[in-house]
Amino acid sequence: MDYSSKLLARAVDEIAQLPGIGKRSALRLALHLLKQPQAQTQHLTEALMALRSEINFCAKCHNLSDQPLCEICANPKRDATILCVVEDIRDVMAIESTSQFKGLYHVLGGIISPMEGVGPNDLTLDALVQRVKEEGVNEIIFALSATVEADTTNFYMYKLLGPLGVKISVIARGIPVGDELEYTDALTLGRSIQSRLPYEEVLRE
Repeated sequence: MDYSSKLLARAVDEIAQLPGIGKRSALRLALHLLKQPQAQTQHLTEALMALRSEINFCAKCHNLSDQPLCEICANPKRDATILCVVEDIRDVMAIESTSQFKGLYHVLGGIISPMEGVGPNDLTLDALVQRVKEEGVNEIIFALSATVEADTTNFYMYKLLGPLGVKISVIARGIPVGDELEYTDALTLGRSIQSRLPYEEVLRE
């Protein structure tokens, strides 16, 4: 596509690098920004720069946070004896939207996937083990998506955490196999959390 402006072409190229955004969509967004007041574009730019430079990862659960501890970990009303282990930050948001879970979280930062070059050392597993040892955790809930890679990750965590004597459970399979947790509706996800099963029962299936 030919552009009459190199500045427009550069903006389109940068926007098109975002997930799910093609060149045509990027062009529409760039032209939309040109029609907006300059102050609005400036606010967007400042928000994106602050997002990139100032946001933190929670020192405990690895969720996104504006402070050293996220609002969930810092909330004294949450049940610190239960940890819900999730793949990434979007899963925390999905589970929180159900209002069914009152414990704390642990974000792995991915799942074990040899095909994508992701191994156990690339995840926050050491930090998870440390939390179980030091924070009086009684139950770990595996809340990963229903995929082969997630099942492999669950089993690896089970081998790590089993010797620590903590109760290990997994969310009920109300979630279709292959589905991502973040795309599951809140009602189904909430019921899956409430109807969680001992992980040992899942292994026997």
